[in-house]
Amino acid sequence: MKPMLPTYYPEAPNSNDWRYEVKYDGFRAVLTVDSDTISIVSRNEKELSQLFPEVITFIKEMDLETYLPLELDGELVWLTNQAKADFFQMQWRGRLRNQSLILENAHYSPCRFIAFDLLRIKGKDVRGTSMEKRRELMVKMGKQLGLPSPPDPTDQAIIQIIESFDCLDAALNEVILFDGEGVVAKEIRGTWQEGKRTTSWIKTKNWKAVSCFITALHKENGYISLGVFKEGEISKIGSVKNGLSAQNKRILHDLIKQNASGEDAQFYYIHPSICIEVQYLHVYEENELREPQFSQWLLQTVPTECTWEKFRLSQYTFPETVQLTSRDKPLWTTAGKDVIKVEYLHYLREVSAFFLPFLKDKLLTTIRYPHGTLAQERFFQKNKPDYAPGFIETFRDEGIEYMLCNDVETLLWFGNQLALEFHVPFQKAGKTNPDEIVLDLDPPSIEYFSLAVKAALEIKKVTESLKIQAFVKTSGNKGLQIHIPLPEGKFTYQDTRIFTDFLGRYLTSSHPNDFTMERLKVNRHNRLYLDFIQHSEGKTIIVPYSPRGNDFAGVATPLFWEEVNETLQLKDYTIQTVPARIKKDGCSFREYRYVDNGTAFHDVLAFLKQKKD
Repeated sequence: MKPMLPTYYPEAPNSNDWRYEVKYDGFRAVLTVDSDTISIVSRNEKELSQLFPEVITFIKEMDLETYLPLELDGELVWLTNQAKADFFQMQWRGRLRNQSLILENAHYSPCRFIAFDLLRIKGKDVRGTSMEKRRELMVKMGKQLGLPSPPDPTDQAIIQIIESFDCLDAALNEVILFDGEGVVAKEIRGTWQEGKRTTSWIKTKNWKAVSCFITALHKENGYISLGVFKEGEISKIGSVKNGLSAQNKRILHDLIKQNASGEDAQFYYIHPSICIEVQYLHVYEENELREPQFSQWLLQTVPTECTWEKFRLSQYTFPETVQLTSRDKPLWTTAGKDVIKVEYLHYLREVSAFFLPFLKDKLLTTIRYPHGTLAQERFFQKNKPDYAPGFIETFRDEGIEYMLCNDVETLLWFGNQLALEFHVPFQKAGKTNPDEIVLDLDPPSIEYFSLAVKAALEIKKVTESLKIQAFVKTSGNKGLQIHIPLPEGKFTYQDTRIFTDFLGRYLTSSHPNDFTMERLKVNRHNRLYLDFIQHSEGKTIIVPYSPRGNDFAGVATPLFWEEVNETLQLKDYTIQTVPARIKKDGCSFREYRYVDNGTAFHDVLAFLKQKKD
């Protein structure tokens, strides 16, 4: 079945006759489920089931009998956040042919099917009904099946339902906030028309724009090469052909040929002299523009104004609510390269879906570095300042109006305030019982990091023997931290102290030359400090995926247990590497909120209390 296709317009229609959806950047597909068959067919009518087995496995585990035969139109995506999909990751997945690699990625870093239309349900063809009615049926089914909407990359559901907005501005703000691809406007009375590019669906793009100059014209295909100045030298940023009217194309080609500084079999070359603005979606790793499109002539711009620094800044756009200031302020310098403020905010946005669940409804303490990490000036902030925007949620506790970081908008506001570290207690606001245990494994220095690895593996042996599931992350500085999720409200800090005391005594007695619980540094003698006293009411811990204010832009990074070995290097986990790591390997804490350690922990406590008595 050939899918219905949207028509591109520079702007979307804005009226009550339309609804608006996020446009995801992935593989368009139609999902068909019958009692004995499941197929995923691409826009080019290729069967994709073998490439995305996670979708098939999830469907087989669902109770869909009452909806069959069922047919959904949607997008296969790798979700970065609720409004952005990573097309590069999808391309990589789509090229895999080794079945073991496909299955490994399907497990650790699954793709998802975002359903945006319903074509058939209970065998009934609904393509001829209105978009509004089709969506109503699809949303009702999604709620009955527990499918998330808006999409969520941390949810276990592989099939998810697209969010729909009745206001264009709301949809556009969502896309800009999350750095999504664009918006699709859908006429509410429109039917689903197979194989047609229709004006009942209008797509718009979330363009970014760069000022650049022309360097060459390809003689055969008409592509125009683009460049900017980087440290006085011309740096290529790709080429453009689309967006030029026939008249502008003719004028431009004539200008290049008449003023060419040289030519060869393929190109006419020209010195930097003609400046244009080019729109684009994203930038490839090779710093080339994706989907470039001519925007306008820059007749008042001189080539020296087209710089790499401006190109770097153009890649990151944020909504006005963030009120981003000092976009190019250097915050870290690693491997000879500055990490600037706008790149830091982009990091926060890229990892937000995995970061925010550990911040949600917890009293937040941030460490702010007003002049970046190099200045070493820093201060702790708990109280909400007078200048904080009204959308930030708060919770008053012991006379302090703590801020809560429950959404991306708030997270980006903190980033703009140069909060580089995020620390939270072990229980939610207003609660007195912990919902996790976190064990801090703190070596005397990074040179003794192997002791943290040894301690983590010893703890893993103990927790596994007790049927307790534990997770491990780097601290982002020089150690490791073990997280043990607990059911909310079931255990007290006194209970968890009994467990941490037992664990500390066991480790120090088994390895007295390696581990200590000695509070005074002078008495530790290069042994690893088991900072288990840190797990108590009123104390805080660094949040998974929080940056650190150190010299290598470290991140408190969730690890897979098989990575905890003698080859582990903390400086491999930075704000520059962690987003790509999540895309490649997934998040090792993805099951964290679904783990039930309650029964096992209760049994361990009962035994320890009995032994103590």
